[in-house]
Amino acid sequence: MNDLPFWKSKTLAEMTAPEWESLCDGCGLCCLNKLEEWDSGDIYFTSVSCKLLDGESCRCSSYENRWDFVPDCVQLTKENVPDIAWLPPTCGYRLINEGRDLYWWHPLVSGDPETVHAAGISARGRTISETEIDIEDLEDYVVDWPLTVGEEKDEEEA
Repeated sequence: MNDLPFWKSKTLAEMTAPEWESLCDGCGLCCLNKLEEWDSGDIYFTSVSCKLLDGESCRCSSYENRWDFVPDCVQLTKENVPDIAWLPPTCGYRLINEGRDLYWWHPLVSGDPETVHAAGISARGRTISETEIDIEDLEDYVVDWPLTVGEEKDEEEA
């Protein structure tokens, strides 16, 4: 009998739908608006969140119906995760796809959905909704913290 948790014993492609959904740590970072530089293809995160992101829970306020309100919302799939370069470095989907383990604060490891926030990994308290800004000013909100969250924790664990 295999005593390993599913994320250590299965590939993304082998996971059931509930297992797949549970890989989301609830950080909300993928729901931040991003800018792409046309010439280089570089992606820049902003502190501006999708209008559907609940800033407290860091979850989508209308997950099942999100495309009704945000037609260009990107759905992560087993097929497209390897191709999405903007997934945050702490993202469970990215980590498992790269053959790495989940961090201690991931709800599947800790058993508590609040640890992602307590560890300072999430977008909680760091964003402004896209409904509150002029979208033409989006470049004024470029930030690097979505790409650096967890670095202090990595250094402490090393």
